[in-house]
Amino acid sequence: MDEIDQNILLYLQENARLSFTQLGKLVGLSTPAVNERVKKLEEKNILDGYRAIINPENFNKPVTAFILYSNTKCKQFVEYCKEHPEVIECHRLAGQYNYLVKVLTNSVQSLETFIDESMAFGEPSTLIKLSSPVVYKAIK
Repeated sequence: MDEIDQNILLYLQENARLSFTQLGKLVGLSTPAVNERVKKLEEKNILDGYRAIINPENFNKPVTAFILYSNTKCKQFVEYCKEHPEVIECHRLAGQYNYLVKVLTNSVQSLETFIDESMAFGEPSTLIKLSSPVVYKAIK
């Protein structure tokens, strides 16, 4: 992967809706050349999809919590997270905790309900987001 590929990735991380023509102007390549490079990045799974970023507060999900879990029911817990609509991320960890889960809810009460239900799988330690000084940072 050369510097042009890295620049393509940086621009797409900032705005995945850029056309290949616009992207070509930014990196100094023709539209077909950009198309070919993006296709290769996708084939190598370096570029792994395109997503819309939704503002949770404007989507009636103003409460964000990060919950650490120590548990022994790993398979059941993962299935629970996959099926629960308020879980938007679940990460397996090494160390004191087994999992880190990111949850979006519409209220503190619904967060409390989620925590109560999830205690069937292990001991939670909950952190509620106050603000996000760095929301998204492109991978370089």
